[in-house]
Amino acid sequence: MSTNPLLANWDTPHQFPPFDQIDAAHFVPAFEALFAAHQAELDTIAANPAAPDFANTVAALAQSGLLLERASLLLDNLSASVGSDALQAVERDMAPRLAAHHSSVYLNAALFARLDAVYRERAALGLDEEQQRLLARLHRNFVRAGARLDGAARSRFAAIVSRLAELQTAFSQNVLADEGEYVLPLGEQDIDGLPGYVLDAARNAATERGLDGYALTLSRSAVIGFLTYSTRRDLREQLWRAWTSRGENPARVNAPLAREILALRTEKAALLGYASYADYALEDRMAGKPQAVYDLLAQVWEPAKQRFAAEKVMLQQEAARQGLPQDIQPWDWWLLAEKVRVARYALDDAQIKPYFSLPRMQAAMFDVAGRLFGLQFAPRDDLPRYHPDVRVWEVRRDDTVVGLFIGDNYARHGKRGGAWMHLFQQQSGKGTDRVLPIVINNNNFAKAGSGPTLLSFDDVRTLFHEFGHALHGLLSDVQYRLLSGPNTPQDYVELPSQLLENWALVPEVLAEHARHVDSGEPIPPALVAAIKAASTFNQGFETVRYSASTLIDLALHQRSDADGVDILAFEAAERTRLGVPPEAGMNHRLPHFGHVFSDDYYAAGYYVYMWAEVLEAEAFAAFEEAGNPFDAALAAKLQRYIYSAGDAREQRAAFRAFRGHDPQAAPMLEKRGLLAV
Repeated sequence: MSTNPLLANWDTPHQFPPFDQIDAAHFVPAFEALFAAHQAELDTIAANPAAPDFANTVAALAQSGLLLERASLLLDNLSASVGSDALQAVERDMAPRLAAHHSSVYLNAALFARLDAVYRERAALGLDEEQQRLLARLHRNFVRAGARLDGAARSRFAAIVSRLAELQTAFSQNVLADEGEYVLPLGEQDIDGLPGYVLDAARNAATERGLDGYALTLSRSAVIGFLTYSTRRDLREQLWRAWTSRGENPARVNAPLAREILALRTEKAALLGYASYADYALEDRMAGKPQAVYDLLAQVWEPAKQRFAAEKVMLQQEAARQGLPQDIQPWDWWLLAEKVRVARYALDDAQIKPYFSLPRMQAAMFDVAGRLFGLQFAPRDDLPRYHPDVRVWEVRRDDTVVGLFIGDNYARHGKRGGAWMHLFQQQSGKGTDRVLPIVINNNNFAKAGSGPTLLSFDDVRTLFHEFGHALHGLLSDVQYRLLSGPNTPQDYVELPSQLLENWALVPEVLAEHARHVDSGEPIPPALVAAIKAASTFNQGFETVRYSASTLIDLALHQRSDADGVDILAFEAAERTRLGVPPEAGMNHRLPHFGHVFSDDYYAAGYYVYMWAEVLEAEAFAAFEEAGNPFDAALAAKLQRYIYSAGDAREQRAAFRAFRGHDPQAAPMLEKRGLLAV
């Protein structure tokens, strides 16, 4: 198909995707052609009569399949951000086929024989650090994907990989459908207590769905806004139950899918000689073993529950003062916590939000990137977009383009919930051979009907968090794309994102950018002080919810059930065993836990956010010790060892080179307010 844009050279600036030329119908024929083209590349490498060496085997493998990767990234992004019926059909069709193709690469005996030959001679090859890392990473990937299996075990492994892709795609699409279908209409009698920004978003959601009045969807910002302010306890409960029961719709129940996913993961790990999937997954992360995660969580879990119990007493006292029910339920917590926060810290989200408009906070994060790393962001409104909400910026440093940044910030029908960073193109190469990264941030803020969207401070942190991931992609400076940007162990990849959140509260940044949406006045110092003072408030609740999800994820993947697990029964039993307070619940219940079941990236790995939080607390402490959040020497080290290194340097060594010592948990515990418990 010579007219298929997925098979053509793109004449757009910096190879930016020509979204206006791409249709869902292009993907299947393009993939069929690209599978064949990639296989031809691999056959050439495998059949090379020359003795295997780094250039003709390792580098050649690393450079193969560029057009296939381009199409795959495009499908991944559009399926999550647009989610049309046609794209979802393509995703369902192609997920197992893509998995089968990649599995066939790793199970190619001739390819692995050449790679293994180079690996065995690695000490004598005079490779530089990045070349050594590439060789080790490729070899490890092949081994972990079954390259050393034979006969029936080899065939079974390939079948498992393909089936998992199919099941994980179905799990994800079920959750997306539940989120997309739900709407809770509101009349004038249902909006008592709701501030203007919540009403604006609800009015806009109703308009988008052709409804009168107001409507709530299951986007997180809409749900939390309503739970925080609505006086209608019955509607809070209704919305909370819909939000926490995603994945349990009788028309598309996720529990059977999860059970099979778990059984197949267990079998996959066993084929490779591991006692459990958790042992398999963590071997390739900084933690190394499940016990290392339990050692970290042991410092957090009981103090968090104690803090939660103290918070519950405060909320019960507040409920008594307000004449509200004291039998606190999960759908009451956000409302009462906000009332306590206002009373204790004179801090009201409705008072804060006018100072945090989305345009100003985007300017703030660009300013931080400029001060730390010398980056400038110039709008490129001339480039094609897949949706009117999308904005594109060209990223420069010293008049040199270093990448393109895409922002897609609003919730809408068909878009996946949550917030994430992804790439359309990975950085690779040096000098004139450099391939520029094309990075996207997706958020799901509730769009205001008129005027700028206003953010809670939690929303601001999310914005900075995802932008930290974006900078990890944009600042990547490696030769090989397999080692580029966020292609690091999962418990390290959250370091650049969580670290950048710290700059959202830097006084210079707030003074410049946190200005009232109407008056333009800077945020009062007293309000900033209140935000900082309240930073550990409600941390018992937040830490219990996160840690419960983490502990249950890890325990789930340590099981060795050959027929899988009933996730609802397992979740209930684990919550009882751990003593999870029912009023707190979990960040993610298992039927909609996309981190764990939509793919295997975070499977047995939801702990990674806290692991990286230990790293980021230590990293930002370096700037605090220097007395300057924009210390030039530290910023240069931060870029060199954290944001630009990708997987080209071993992560513990890279962190040690930046910080001067190994990380300790105490700064993280102090930030969460758990040291004094």
